[in-house]
Amino acid sequence: MQYIQGKDRDQSVLFPQCLDQLIAADSDVRFIDLFAESIQIPDFKFVTKQSIEGRPAYNPKDLIKLFIYGYLNSIRSSRALEKQCHINVEVMWLMKQLAPDHNTISNFRRDNNKAIRKVFQHTVAIAKNFDLIGGKLIAGDSTKLRAQNSKKNNFNEKKIIQHIEYIDKKLDEYTTALATADEDNKKIIQQEIDKQNSRKDKYNKLSGQIMETGQTQISTSDPDSRQMITRNNITEIAYNIQSTTDAKNYIPIDYKVTNENDSKAMGPMVRRAKVILNTNEFTALYDKGYHTGSELKTVIEAGVHVMVAMQAVAAFAPDDAYNFDKFIYNEKGDTYTCPQQQTLATNGNWYQKSKQRYIYFVKHYKTNKCLSCPALAKCTLNKKGRLIERSEYQPYFEQNKKNILKQTPGFTNSANPS
Repeated sequence: MQYIQGKDRDQSVLFPQCLDQLIAADSDVRFIDLFAESIQIPDFKFVTKQSIEGRPAYNPKDLIKLFIYGYLNSIRSSRALEKQCHINVEVMWLMKQLAPDHNTISNFRRDNNKAIRKVFQHTVAIAKNFDLIGGKLIAGDSTKLRAQNSKKNNFNEKKIIQHIEYIDKKLDEYTTALATADEDNKKIIQQEIDKQNSRKDKYNKLSGQIMETGQTQISTSDPDSRQMITRNNITEIAYNIQSTTDAKNYIPIDYKVTNENDSKAMGPMVRRAKVILNTNEFTALYDKGYHTGSELKTVIEAGVHVMVAMQAVAAFAPDDAYNFDKFIYNEKGDTYTCPQQQTLATNGNWYQKSKQRYIYFVKHYKTNKCLSCPALAKCTLNKKGRLIERSEYQPYFEQNKKNILKQTPGFTNSANPS
């Protein structure tokens, strides 16, 4: 049986191919090369290691080419990028056969975080110049990336107290044993006592750090990372990457690495989008994780048309006909009218509440007609009558709901967010 035969590796050729001939005319690496060469290095303020003696530093343009190639081909490891410089013909062409080692690649990425972000912004500016970004509809979302920090090296005040209580218990046991031990065992027990006291000092320092900084948790291996829910109540020590994408060609226009959840992320990301797009005449779409009153206020007052998926109602009335959305707010009189046409009034006082460490204020609305109302059992389980809370952010929740109803006729939602 015959097979296609390769060329003899030892065969000489009169006119050898140059490296450029091995790269297709429409290869991505040609575009990467063109883009990187367009960068004006002084404008981006790259940090390079310069020395009077020894080898010169690599040109930041060349390392940027390598990083972009890695991102496009899912090659993130510095060692893997180093290897590509030796075995990948496209990378050899792109790097002009330069082969920086993994330490150089890693240090460049570490030292030039801001400059690399500016490169990303430069790509967005180019996309805008070629009318690839519509600037009319954007969508924001996040993704969790696990940090290089184990759960055992992440601490909050409750966890620290538990460790200290355990250590105190062990110290009591060792102290009791020390009183009755012989000379040989005393040395061993004293070593254990010293060890536990050293651990206790460590936890006391962590506790002091939490009190001084006001942080809710500390990660010792990767200090900026935090424990957060990633999916289905599963937690990881992670970062939360916020990103914004334009709808015209699905081009990402912004990103931000955070260590907080989504509830307070929308406002800052939309403000950044305003600067990037140089307009506030666009619609911003977000999922229900961003449905927070203060963030809706920030975005709406910035003049941006926003649509955030509304969260489910936390509690229903015994009869759905008496859910919160069936109570009509009267802005002029600052009252609510219930389905039984009774008026619920407020004393005008604001009451402080908190949700996920964020403080907000509400007014209470009620009526003395509840106790004689025939629908009391359908409306509430509270024997004193129905109490309606209106958040200081309720006008912004209602505006968001109007925006959604306008775009999706027939949509219903009885959310009563706080």
